Parts: sequence; C-alpha cells; structure tokens
Amino acid sequence: MKKSIFYLFVVFIFLASCGEYEKLLKSSDYALKYDKAFEYFEKEDYVRSATIFEQIANVYRGTTKADTINFYRAMSYYYSKDYVLAGHYFGELSVTYKNSEFAEEASYLNAYCFYKLSPRPSLDQDYTYKAINAFSLYLINYKGTDKREECLRIISEMREKLVEKSYLNARLYYDRGLYKAAIVALRNSLNDFPETNHREELMFLILQSNYLLAENSVLEKQRERYQDAVDEYYSFVAEFKEGQFAKEAKQIYENSMLILGLEIN
Repeated sequence: MKKSIFYLFVVFIFLASCGEYEKLLKSSDYALKYDKAFEYFEKEDYVRSATIFEQIANVYRGTTKADTINFYRAMSYYYSKDYVLAGHYFGELSVTYKNSEFAEEASYLNAYCFYKLSPRPSLDQDYTYKAINAFSLYLINYKGTDKREECLRIISEMREKLVEKSYLNARLYYDRGLYKAAIVALRNSLNDFPETNHREELMFLILQSNYLLAENSVLEKQRERYQDAVDEYYSFVAEFKEGQFAKEAKQIYENSMLILGLEIN
C-alpha cells in the first residue's frame, strides 16, 4: 500500500513538472525562462535547458548575457552528447565573442567535439581532419593554455587514425587485385605518412603488386613490369633486408630475374 502511494506521488510530481515546463515553453516571460534554463542545467536536465536556451538566445542577442546563454546552450548539448550541435555553438561563440570569458573554453570544446565525432579509421575521416585543425588553431590562439599536452596527445592520436585510414585504403586496392591502382595508392600512403608503422608492409605490397601486375599483364608489357618488380626489391631490401617479408621479397626477386633471363646476385 505504501509503495502504491509512493509511486502515485512520483507520477503526480512528474506530471506537475511536465505541466510547468509546457507552460514555460509558451511563456513570453524571458527573464523567467533565463532563470529556469540555468535551473534545469544545474539539475542536469540538459534537454530542457538546451530547449529554453534556444528560445531565449535571439532575445538576448547583443546584450551582456548573450555569450553566457550561448555557452550554456552549447554545454547543454555537450552533456546530452549531441556533439554536432555542441561543436557548432562552441565554434560560433569562440568566433563571435572573442573577448568573452568563455571564449577559450569554447574554442577547446569545439575541437573536442570534433574529436568525439571522429569515427573508426575505416570510415570517412572528415571530423578527424576538423579535430586536428581545431586543436592546432586553439594552440595558436592560446599559447599559454594548460591543456597544451592534452591537445598534442589528441592531435597525435588523430594523425595515427589518418595513417591507419591511408593504409586501409591502399590495402583495399591490393586485396581486390587492382594492382596498378594499388601501386599508386600504396606509394601515396608512404609519401603522405613516411613514418607510418606500416612502412615495411606497404613497401612489400608495392613490390608484390608490381610482380603480380607483371604476372597478369599481356606479353609485351611483362618484361618492363618484371623489371619494375626488381627495382622495387632493391628499394625494399635497402631498408628491410632482415624484415618479416624478406624471404617472400627475395623469392619475388629471384622469380623476376629468372623470367628476365638475368643473373641473380
């Protein structure tokens, strides 16, 4: 019986709260809305606080409260994990209100929202590039920030993701047997990220792609392409003579030299 009364009381409070909120949405008392928006924010009711801040943002535009409203509107979306809208409003605030007390934090959180939106390496990396650019800009604008090491760590993490994306894209051509395109993509990946952890594998795949391209070519193109494979072998062993792909690389070299009728060194 007591439990039933308690549940009824909770439902009553919930319905009363909903009714109060609905009235607030329809109200033209913007001072009240301003106070209530912060009240909802403090209670961690971020959906409601964001909605009310949205309603009053234009009303207070150009006033001394404008940057505060815009910052807490962005924070409401941020805590709701709506990083697209949060990032948009943080970015807008950091540009529009450069002298605001919230400008530095907004600039950092704008970048951090891009970081949160950055997907796994196999997907489009537009947000990863945006995160790198936004953190770099933040470090330029706020040289004395105590977040410098954190920003550099995130930038490094995002760059590693781009390295992985580049590797996966290049590898995809090879896996599909598109060896001519694979050679271009693999070489581009190495040129873009010469310090990649995949360097040995990428160089070996360039060698193997040249060999397989020659093997699958028409007769008149085979000699030139086997010679390309030999040339790639020399480039490979110059860096990774004792690497994990050394044995396979040597076999490709020897096969190519035999086909070319050349003496194996």
